[in-house]
Amino acid sequence: MGRHRVIAIDGPAASGKSSVARELARRLGFVYVNSGAMYRAMTWHILQHDASPTDGARVAELAETARVVCDLRNREGHVLIDDVDPTEHLCDEQVNQTVSLISSVPQVRKVIVEKLRNYSRDYDLVMEGRDIGSVVFPETPYKFYIDASPDVRLRRRIAQGQRDQIAARDRADSSRRASPLIIAEDAHVIDSSNLTIEGVVGEIVGRLKMKGMIIN
Repeated sequence: MGRHRVIAIDGPAASGKSSVARELARRLGFVYVNSGAMYRAMTWHILQHDASPTDGARVAELAETARVVCDLRNREGHVLIDDVDPTEHLCDEQVNQTVSLISSVPQVRKVIVEKLRNYSRDYDLVMEGRDIGSVVFPETPYKFYIDASPDVRLRRRIAQGQRDQIAARDRADSSRRASPLIIAEDAHVIDSSNLTIEGVVGEIVGRLKMKGMIIN
């Protein structure tokens, strides 16, 4: 299909998947892409137009008409929307509270998924999110699902300075009709509750070698 290798890292909020995916990409020399950052960027863009997160039609219209440009910065995915860099706003409280709702709109997911897939035309990827192995790149043989106990995830979220409710995020992400958070049938599940980032990365690297990937 003209695509490069893709390692899919999925999991719920504060499971540690972002830290693991970034370190894994660094170790392998792959490009790191955080799909959640793209949904947050789109959420911020939509909120800037004073659209209600519950107005699905308006949210879909804004997603369809947005000019989304994806590139790299320091070997990591980066996005501009209508020539604006939303990076400093990705963890704004209003974004935290509405990203799950806006991300549940099918047209939003369609726009972002297309952009995510485009990365694989040019780069080997470690991509993390909630539906990478199940929807974005279901054909990749390299699928991992990172989880942790609710208590551990809540402590991590607080340490990150974010106060969104883990249980509510879990329900929203798992119950949405468009690309819900699920464990892909062929994904290897890792509980990071009592593991360091290096420990999880080491387990993933071991699995990649078992699947025949040559790693220096």
